[in-house]
Amino acid sequence: MEEMILILDFGSQYTQLIARRIRELNVYCEIHPFNKIPELGSQVKGVILSGSPFSVRDEQAPNPDLAPIRNIFPLLGVCYGAQLLAQSNGGNVMPSKIREYGRANLSYLDSSNELVTGMTMGSQVWMSHGDTISNLPDGFEIIASTHDVQVGGFHIKGEKTYGIQFHPEVYHSVEGIKLLENFIVNICGLSQSRTPDSFVDTTVAELQQTLGNDKVVLGLSGGVDSSVAALLLHKAIGKNLHCIFVDNGLLRKNEFGEVLASYKDMGLNVKGVDASQKFYDALKGITDPEGKRKAIGKTFIDVFDDEAHKIQDVVWLAQGTIYPDVIESVSVNGPSATIKSHHNVGGLPDYMKLKIVEPLKTLFKDEVRRVGRAMDMKTELLQRHPFPGPGLGIRILGDITPEKVSILQDVDYIFIQGLKSHDLYDKVWQAGAILTPIQSVGVMGDERTYENVVALRAVGSTDGMTADWSHLPYEFLAKISNEIINKVKGVNRVVYDISSKPPATIEWE
Repeated sequence: MEEMILILDFGSQYTQLIARRIRELNVYCEIHPFNKIPELGSQVKGVILSGSPFSVRDEQAPNPDLAPIRNIFPLLGVCYGAQLLAQSNGGNVMPSKIREYGRANLSYLDSSNELVTGMTMGSQVWMSHGDTISNLPDGFEIIASTHDVQVGGFHIKGEKTYGIQFHPEVYHSVEGIKLLENFIVNICGLSQSRTPDSFVDTTVAELQQTLGNDKVVLGLSGGVDSSVAALLLHKAIGKNLHCIFVDNGLLRKNEFGEVLASYKDMGLNVKGVDASQKFYDALKGITDPEGKRKAIGKTFIDVFDDEAHKIQDVVWLAQGTIYPDVIESVSVNGPSATIKSHHNVGGLPDYMKLKIVEPLKTLFKDEVRRVGRAMDMKTELLQRHPFPGPGLGIRILGDITPEKVSILQDVDYIFIQGLKSHDLYDKVWQAGAILTPIQSVGVMGDERTYENVVALRAVGSTDGMTADWSHLPYEFLAKISNEIINKVKGVNRVVYDISSKPPATIEWE
């Protein structure tokens, strides 16, 4: 088993970010809910307690038994985790007299302590808590303070147990990564050996052992996750991997042919299936967003199943599941109430009696890209913006027709190509166009027009959990708007979406 850091999740919005920072240090870690602590075998080298939206003073606050962990494994409590350690050992945690959110600076630092060694006085940290530790229990010593928070960090004497009130995982904590490295490398003794290259070598060997001479079928989407999963499997089993790339009629302009060609250039055994008309027929008259997703998902399964049955003796179904999907299914609060129905192949029927293989299920999206880069995958595939499973079906508000798809493909093509030609594509996390059900009056030549309004959307993000609208140059937006209206018949007005997530979502449906 691989050596790891165990992160116990108390429901903080930052928990995944802790894991991603640790992975950036080339160390493996896993997130588990505080109420589902796994068996602590020899592979666990240290434990981190996350933050939480709860107050330790709440009756319903998470309060797991830490006896199997405390003073057995190195332990670091972050924010709520630190307050839990203090209160459960006889300290006092009280509501803060002043709001402790945002930037602060270290005013005291015990640089002799292993956790904070190498950090500097005055270093900026990020606070996010409504409570503060007012009194520490006996045996606890302060190792860091800010101007407003005396107990910014503590150490329990005689133990490798620590607590900090700030969040080292966020970029605003300038030396936070140094603190995490101190804990993981110096205190827990982990080697930083989990590189993308080592992941490829280990995973390929494991896949070869697991799959043997079995045949595997994989539904390619053109996205990063399925593409990297395909390349890993191809390295392991070669032609025994059968890839199916379905054109649902809702892809970007020219995407089916271009992506299919790039897959074949990679040496993949891939079959392209044009099922556009089947999807249009299934979507006819449906306007409800979730209804569209379900119709697209069901049709995909039907098409995929038909094609998979044409391959003799398939045993395995491969999926591009990544770690956030896994975390979502076992989160502190359980799976989200409304998981959108297009994740991966989504709800495969019982009659597809295939075993599942998910080579990326321990990786975050940024790690998937690094693994793809280690396998020399083409940059244009690796750096592709995320694209929703239902494609343009959820970027056309209202019912779907081939004519509407054609209009939106032309608009989207002008926008995306414009971003690329102006060196803006890689500065944006995701971009696309939306065809609204609104028509507006316009003037073209001497004639009045009554045509469609399209919206352009571009956002910056790291993982899609939160996103801010991209501040594209006015000159660029003016040029793109002019080009769309002049070149796309049926559009006479272009608007730009300046909503952030939250409260809006990235997609409109």
